[in-house]
Amino acid sequence: MTQEKQIVVIGGGVVGVCTAYHLAAAGHEVVVVERHHNVAQEASYANGGVIAPGYATPWAAPGMPKKILSYLFKSEAPVLLKPTLDRALWRWVRQWMAECDIDRYRINKERMQRVAFYSRDVLREMRERFQIDYEQTQGVLQLFRSRQDMKLAEPACAMLEEAGVPHQVVDAQEALAIEPSLHEQTALTGGIYLPQDESGNCPLFTKRLKYIARSIGVHFHFTSSVHSIQPEGGRVALRIDDQIFSADAVVVAAGIDSARLLKPLGIHIPLYPVKGYSATASIKNFDRAPRASVVDESYKVGITRMGNRIRVAGTAELGSRDVELHQAAIRTLVKVGDDWFPDAANYNTSTFWCGTRPMLPDGPPLLGATPVRNIYVNIGHGSTGWAMAAGSGKVVADIISGRAPEIDMDGLTLSRYG
Repeated sequence: MTQEKQIVVIGGGVVGVCTAYHLAAAGHEVVVVERHHNVAQEASYANGGVIAPGYATPWAAPGMPKKILSYLFKSEAPVLLKPTLDRALWRWVRQWMAECDIDRYRINKERMQRVAFYSRDVLREMRERFQIDYEQTQGVLQLFRSRQDMKLAEPACAMLEEAGVPHQVVDAQEALAIEPSLHEQTALTGGIYLPQDESGNCPLFTKRLKYIARSIGVHFHFTSSVHSIQPEGGRVALRIDDQIFSADAVVVAAGIDSARLLKPLGIHIPLYPVKGYSATASIKNFDRAPRASVVDESYKVGITRMGNRIRVAGTAELGSRDVELHQAAIRTLVKVGDDWFPDAANYNTSTFWCGTRPMLPDGPPLLGATPVRNIYVNIGHGSTGWAMAAGSGKVVADIISGRAPEIDMDGLTLSRYG
């Protein structure tokens, strides 16, 4: 039987709320501390919506450094690099480039997919148990504009085959049959269709899960900031705003702020803020809107149907720690929306958003215990937090409760960074 503990979860994004729910379901007394006025207000807020285990792929992939360099001076690009002398960025870039090796890519992708497929199963169980509607749709179609982009996807495709993941490599005409609203004038070589993958509204799910978590005893403290955590006589002391509190255990799920909280404890993690963007537009012509989700592999941009809206999300901006909108990123999102579904919405009048993704150079998240007793982590999901949140939360709750996780933890813990 699980011994009840008082546990504080730092962070009210989708990862933190899933962790809190699973801890409470395991019988613990749980408090979530979040600096904003509600859950899902940062990286989870205008998330791209894709929950695609088959698509869960490290950003560090063979051919990516060359591809990024080819886009650096174009007006629309999947990656933006802001000139900076930030040593942390260049350290991170060096580590990232080392992970673009084919063997490292295969290892990292397998680790990410292990979490993502488990998470999909956990999410479905939660959805069915509580009848949660979060504007979910079925099926994800990856689009390749050129033969070169399709060639770069060959290692990922081979891994799907090896893992027995249902998928279909399609030509341009077959892609149009799957998604009839695609604009036929846009260059298209082919695609990969993942029929079992999904998409959905991440903040809507997180807010609905908040109410479910509250109903089983989770307490949420909003507009509260954690300034430090430290061990104290077998427990953990937290300085929250101007007061000191203590708990039996703490889970750090604070996105990019996690590195700041862990550093004084001697836990150094190569977590770097990579800005992602999204544009949300009202559908004006439902007959010309996407049925589900498509991902433009050339620009690394996803287009997702969310009820009566379309969300176009992607691009990555390195070297910027602010939350200002970069016009080049906005141009990229508008271009991709107009290229594939020009008659569905007016993308120029979208609601634009940017947020910080906590990215590790290799890709898989970090889950479970740290070298400091009773301090745990659930961090580093990057752009796949929504795809991994439910499963990551269950894994961490199991570890804290003294139960063996239901997936192999090899390569998913802090030990991979020594």
